[in-house]
Amino acid sequence: MTRKFWLALAVPLLLTASAAEAQEPGEPYKFFREIAGLSQDQIGAIRSGQAVAKVVESGNPDEVFVFGSVYVKGDPEKYIELASDVELLSKLPGYLAIRRFNDPPQLSDLEELTLERQDIDELKNCKPGHCEVQLPTEAMEDFKQSIDWSAPDAANRANELARKMALQALLNYRSGGNLALGVYRDKNHPAAMAETFADLRTRLNALPEYLPELNEYLVDYPKVQLANVQANFYWEKVNFGLKPTFRIVQRVLYRGESSTGPVYAVAEKQLYASHYFEAALDLTVCVKDAQRRGFYIITIKGSKQVGLTGIKGGLVRKVAVDKARSSLARVLETTKQRLESDPTRED
Repeated sequence: MTRKFWLALAVPLLLTASAAEAQEPGEPYKFFREIAGLSQDQIGAIRSGQAVAKVVESGNPDEVFVFGSVYVKGDPEKYIELASDVELLSKLPGYLAIRRFNDPPQLSDLEELTLERQDIDELKNCKPGHCEVQLPTEAMEDFKQSIDWSAPDAANRANELARKMALQALLNYRSGGNLALGVYRDKNHPAAMAETFADLRTRLNALPEYLPELNEYLVDYPKVQLANVQANFYWEKVNFGLKPTFRIVQRVLYRGESSTGPVYAVAEKQLYASHYFEAALDLTVCVKDAQRRGFYIITIKGSKQVGLTGIKGGLVRKVAVDKARSSLARVLETTKQRLESDPTRED
């Protein structure tokens, strides 16, 4: 079964699982078995409350897709509360720092952001086509021209400039949408963020059919505003790859308006990443279990990454996908523990 077919069917099955359970007792287990390719042991593990995560093979070595699921005894509303709580997210595995932006975003929102020493050293010599930090050409020039790298406070100045750039990038996106995301020119082949995101989103080609409002929002933001869709922005420093990565993310919460649709869907759209990820889109769906008082957290994480081809790239890819899978499993396990240990949840 090809990745394209898997992705074509994954979203509709996820989103219709609640309705299907009432008509066909096999769902969402049919989805787990036939589409996600899980074994009976893995399906049984999910049903018993264990977190299962697996890499979905892709024909394109630059693309990484990871599937994960866990069953939680409780109310999916509690998951939404957890996913919206930056303080709790910061305690999940892999997070080094995280902070939500105010509305409107302010420079003070980034006061805790500091670049890694290695990144600061790399910025001294960045030029188009050769830079270890993902940046547009104008940003490389700003770091080169604005900072006296021989000064004792060069690192502080680099951090200050990085915060200003990050804020401006977010403000540009809030006013101009995907086209304002810019073009990375750290490698030989420029990467236009709007096009890269569009390519990644189309891999989930059932999204427009089964979640048309969410799809429209992701494509046409900020032109589209919907009553059942809420969004906010945050920045994070995570260690999900080979070295810490700074990211700016838009989190979009969709609340289902019918009994046959999803309970909730959460999309996390990457706007910028200092390393690895040219584009990333995570989709998490909460699916109620019709037979038990609980729900399934089902996640698909998709990303397009650079440097994953060739002999060296193949080794990097193996490490990257292994960490992506294990990180998702740990996050699902930790999330389940937090939700089920909540004294306010209903048994």
